[in-house]
Amino acid sequence: MAPKRPEGAGAFPKAVEPPAPRRPDPAELYAALDLGTNSCRMLIAQPKGSQFHVVDSFSKSVQLGSGLERSGRLSNSSMSRAVQALRICRKKIDKHKVRRMRLVATEACRRAANGDYFLNLVRDETGLGLDIIKPQEEAQLAVVSCAPLVSQKTEQLLVVDIGGGSTELVWIDLTNVPRHDRPKAIMRLHNGFKPAESPFPHAKVVDWISVPLGVATLRDQFSDVDEDAARFALMSCDFEEKLADFAPYDVVQARHGFQIIGTSGTVTTVAASHLGLKRYDRNKVDGLRMTSMQIDRVIREYLTLGPEGRRKDPRIGRDRHALIMSGAAILQALLRVWPTDRLSVADRGLREGLLYAQMNADGVLEDGAY
Repeated sequence: MAPKRPEGAGAFPKAVEPPAPRRPDPAELYAALDLGTNSCRMLIAQPKGSQFHVVDSFSKSVQLGSGLERSGRLSNSSMSRAVQALRICRKKIDKHKVRRMRLVATEACRRAANGDYFLNLVRDETGLGLDIIKPQEEAQLAVVSCAPLVSQKTEQLLVVDIGGGSTELVWIDLTNVPRHDRPKAIMRLHNGFKPAESPFPHAKVVDWISVPLGVATLRDQFSDVDEDAARFALMSCDFEEKLADFAPYDVVQARHGFQIIGTSGTVTTVAASHLGLKRYDRNKVDGLRMTSMQIDRVIREYLTLGPEGRRKDPRIGRDRHALIMSGAAILQALLRVWPTDRLSVADRGLREGLLYAQMNADGVLEDGAY
């Protein structure tokens, strides 16, 4: 009689370690949401080569920071507007079955005494979990989003992100990076401004600053000044004073090899006005290089139009007319401090930086994420 095999004999042994985590599918969709002081914006995109293809998007002015400068709190009406916008974002995320996402809030939630209460409200009402990111991460993501616009001839780079509640400036030295690798070196900054051990030449962040003044907060600070030109001048001077602690403030830079990239609704609106676009066209604006004289001419036109004229100007748009002069004041201050021949216009920002950072971390972009 043949002996019976013991029960369980021949079975595969149980794994001692858990299996490796599933590698993300390059075809999988990613979402990036930026809830700022003035707007709620979201992109849903798919990796494509060294870039990504936008599948769906959302942008809405919610004025979350309305009244924050005065009260230090988010108002009930502001929170309600933001929640309504976030409900739409949640529907889009569900529709596209997005599983990989990064949803962040910035300056308004950082400053508000009831910021944590608001995020709990958002989670209860929409099921979305938002993170309040620190100013340095906000600056890092803005820089990363602009990497494709960095010229190989650039040796000194200033990236400026004019937001609703704050403005981030990052000064980067690229002189030790080979020309062909300069855009890639900018992309690698998504891990932080202090370079990690790497075989690649790295971009050196000379200094960065987050000024707690954006288009909405600066406008609110000077809302009691009635005269249009006087208010503009005061806003511009006030913003310049906040740059005193920024290391490159007093450094005289050679124009050769120096590039400023501006990313914000202010910069893209000025570019659209310069081009005379009555209907906004991102393909014509993103990557455009404007001279300082062209920018100054547009700002003078805005002042000549006055509040009523700006409200009716189709190049500015109804959502932007109330904020364009505070943004222009910031832009003029920057061009006054660092005289330069040109400014590169970036229709990209935090959302694009969030997407690049996620995709780069997952290894789904070609050529090391650029």
